[in-house]
Amino acid sequence: MDKLPSLLLLLFLTGFNVNVSAQKTEWFDPNKPATTYCNPINIGYNYTTYNHNGIPESRRSSADPVIITFKGEYYLFATNQAGFFWSKDLSDWKFVYGSFQRQPGDDDQCAPAAWVVNDTLFYVGSTWKRDHPIWKTADPKSGRWLRHVDTAMLPTWDPAIFQDDDKKVYMYYGSSGKLPLVGVEVDYKTWLPKGNQADYAKLYKATEVEDIQRPYGEVKAVVGLDPASHGWERFGPNNDMEPAPWGNFIEGAWMTKHNGKYYMQYGAPATEFKGYANGVHVGDNPLGPFTYQKHNPMSYKPGGFVIGAGHGNTFADNYGNYWNTGTCKISIKDRFERRIDMFPAGFDKDDVMYSNTSYGDFPILLPTGKRDHVNGASSGWMLLSYKKKATVSSSEECMEVQTHRVDTGGKKVFEKICYDTKNLTDEDIQTYWSAKTDKSGEWLQIDLGSKMQINALQINYADHKATQYNKAMDIYYQYQILMSDDAQNWKLVVDKSKNDKDVPHDYVELTKPIEARFVKMVNIHNASGLFAVSDFRVFGNGLSEKPKPVSRFKVDRNAKDSRNAMISWNAQPDAVGYTIYYGIAPDKLYNNIMVYNGNSYDFRGLDKETDFYFSIEAFNESGKSKVTKNLKVN
Repeated sequence: MDKLPSLLLLLFLTGFNVNVSAQKTEWFDPNKPATTYCNPINIGYNYTTYNHNGIPESRRSSADPVIITFKGEYYLFATNQAGFFWSKDLSDWKFVYGSFQRQPGDDDQCAPAAWVVNDTLFYVGSTWKRDHPIWKTADPKSGRWLRHVDTAMLPTWDPAIFQDDDKKVYMYYGSSGKLPLVGVEVDYKTWLPKGNQADYAKLYKATEVEDIQRPYGEVKAVVGLDPASHGWERFGPNNDMEPAPWGNFIEGAWMTKHNGKYYMQYGAPATEFKGYANGVHVGDNPLGPFTYQKHNPMSYKPGGFVIGAGHGNTFADNYGNYWNTGTCKISIKDRFERRIDMFPAGFDKDDVMYSNTSYGDFPILLPTGKRDHVNGASSGWMLLSYKKKATVSSSEECMEVQTHRVDTGGKKVFEKICYDTKNLTDEDIQTYWSAKTDKSGEWLQIDLGSKMQINALQINYADHKATQYNKAMDIYYQYQILMSDDAQNWKLVVDKSKNDKDVPHDYVELTKPIEARFVKMVNIHNASGLFAVSDFRVFGNGLSEKPKPVSRFKVDRNAKDSRNAMISWNAQPDAVGYTIYYGIAPDKLYNNIMVYNGNSYDFRGLDKETDFYFSIEAFNESGKSKVTKNLKVN
């Protein structure tokens, strides 16, 4: 289809519902498996229950993911999803209702743990009480789970389960601003903790939340925070709140065994902050003692479209490659308004555990075999749409709303929110554009400024004036994508006019690239609320020059507080943004910070008494500059 007939185009632009059947186009085949994915993970995030956290607005949310392999397939469990997801390839996720949700508003699915023993999949949610069952199934796709134990024998929040090579089973748990994470060996059959049962009787009678987590008998403290030494563990929007109003928060335990060592992972400092990250301590035994790994945090993403990489898990895919999952934030309607991300991870030649989040919200290669994740798994496709001009069919009016954008302790914050077209391309997941209606025919259009090679698109819907609460199976999006060189003659590139799947962060990989300047999305059906999009992201190659290397790169570490450093550089006129790399050795620059449209960064995530190495590269639509030489910072 070279040209969209003028009558059909007129109908699109004037809002009539054009019923074009879903079809394979020259550039997109809905039946062809993808080779890449893009964060946030594209699953049907559940809407919260009505008045969840005392907030009446409808919004989607999930967090605290666990992905495990079972019988050669991947299963994703996360907070309050009314079920779980499974996939064959880590890209196409299918939803299954779970029979373990006893009441719509309870916590059976908050921060869950899942694990496999032989041919059985086990599951448990978080609880402060002894009232949660341990569930099991040999056929998870059926949605039918049986109670392995009727009531959990430990009041555990944010649990993680680990079975060692000797078949002993351990549980780790904790979520507190005052207390460490703890661990205990449990009996697989009864789920009773092994140790002095008289001590556990005290535990059962505990009534205060903090008392519940105190170590009794064989329950051992395994990991705590030291924000006075570790800058990234400090509370606050930029690790800048001392003392922390609720204490220094630790949560999200997970255990991975590698080469005989035990890697005890945890999330800090809080889910609503950009610095939310996963750290790791290492030991020789499943209950410790554990030592803080010099390279920390293990998974960290404080910049870009997807922000946050804390409280998740580490798993190996079917080829033996490691991945680390995490929780990323939106935190507008609710500070617990969140999404899920996943990054390549692994252990280097020195058994240092890492996760590579570099360009982690650009398309990432799905696994097809064994590979080294030290350098990540980037597809090489760059962002083409940053701050490009957008035109739309209509725009919703500005309004004064309560948000949690700057929430630092429950204080109500009101802001005037505008749903401008600039929000479509600003790489800010917290802002969005909204049309005035949800009607078929509402549209948005992006001018890339020049003809570029397009390989993939990501449509991030926003829950504006949504009316859905909790799970329903009639939630779906339908749209079409058209492209043009002159905004007059259009090609139908992606046809999802008959889609029946819930895809709030829909990622579309083209089967072959197309060169175009203008990209138009036409709404056909919206899931709930008005037709609203956070960012319409276009990926590929800009067909121009890559940026020049960055000059005058400096890292000034604070002499009074070595956890802090001011990073600066000369802005490059041909750059869209910059990626700062840092680490504990010249060959271990595993962490990074993405910065758009600036020439400095106030960094507060360093560890005291540790030397660091830094470098930087610029990037634009056509690629990346050469990385600068490493700077050693004492």
